[in-house]
Amino acid sequence: MSVGWENDISDFKKKCNLLNAITKIDIRFIDKNGHALFQLVDHLNPVTIQGLDKEFFTIMEQLKKNETTSYYYHVNSFNLEYIATGIWKGAKIHGFILIGPFVSNVPSIGFISSIITKNKIPISERKQLEAFYQSLSVMSRMDSNRIGELLVNVCAHSHIESQLITTDVVHSPINRDHLKIEIAENKNLIEARLQLEKDIMNAIAKGNTDEITRISNENNMNILSNFADRIPESPLRSIKNITLVMNTICRTAAERGGVPPIYIHHLSEKFAILIERAPNLNDLKKLGVVMINEYCTTVKKISTRHFSAIVKKAVDYIHLHLEDALTLNKIASKIHVNASHLSRKFKADTNMNIIDYINQKRVEEAKLYLQKGNVSITEIALMIGFNDLNYFSRVFKKSTSMSPSQYRKHSI
Repeated sequence: MSVGWENDISDFKKKCNLLNAITKIDIRFIDKNGHALFQLVDHLNPVTIQGLDKEFFTIMEQLKKNETTSYYYHVNSFNLEYIATGIWKGAKIHGFILIGPFVSNVPSIGFISSIITKNKIPISERKQLEAFYQSLSVMSRMDSNRIGELLVNVCAHSHIESQLITTDVVHSPINRDHLKIEIAENKNLIEARLQLEKDIMNAIAKGNTDEITRISNENNMNILSNFADRIPESPLRSIKNITLVMNTICRTAAERGGVPPIYIHHLSEKFAILIERAPNLNDLKKLGVVMINEYCTTVKKISTRHFSAIVKKAVDYIHLHLEDALTLNKIASKIHVNASHLSRKFKADTNMNIIDYINQKRVEEAKLYLQKGNVSITEIALMIGFNDLNYFSRVFKKSTSMSPSQYRKHSI
């Protein structure tokens, strides 16, 4: 590698850092061979969404065909959107800078379901996909065009090291009486915050959504965020750090509440990314309220804390393989227990047999797609593990007193 090219790489790394700091979107510096020489990536694609590197050559070919001042808008089969511009030396392209992924539409149930059906993704991956897509920036076409223009202009010039000029800091004299009052107030505030964190943990662990609604009022949220001066030059960074701590507290509470680890992981990852991408203090406060409520609702809906160890394993397996052909014997074999013993324990813990539980969870999934998706009823049945449409309709009607088509019409 020549010294000149090494200097160019160093120059583009600095540009990538600046662009990432401004846009809060993942950025990659790709060479002409399709290798990522440098990347700043917050989003690790789910296992079901891999192969971005296979798209690099497509992007490169599109850039080659156009002017050096062009930027390329790329969208793949997963509806992940990217902006790229070439790195040129004269008339030759030596690589490109890629910004993304982002989305231009809010990732609704319909949005997710279309991705699942188009790419034949297992329905058990829906929650992971939702968490991933909800963590992405949503940008209008105008905003993505502006990023494209910014990218072209930044890449057209060498990086210039800027110089910071600041005003002189004027220190005011210390008022000792005022300092004593501040210390006393801070002590009370710290005690109030610690008690509030305990109350939130207890409410989430119990899945007590009424208590969480009562707790998450504006006054309490202000108590949680009342330490913005920890980093005086960056109150936003201070509140982000505090909200990240709250994410950990919620995660611990959800674990105590009996939420399966896979759900906790997806929730925690989603909110960690959303916290880092929050652009201002007001959005962070709103996000904090959404976060503690979502953790609490998750505990209420899918907690297994009152189940025995065997039944917990069975429930975890069912949730992760809902689209598969599930039977009592298959589940018992997978978790290495006797089928008759599992059947008795499952009935005792859940007050229903294992097939009724599976059907209940499948009907819950079907409702989501019938309410907001544009997927056909046949596709929904197949997605959630029913190979027989008539059987699906019978199970659905038994649970809801309506056929799937009636439920869809009633929900619109």
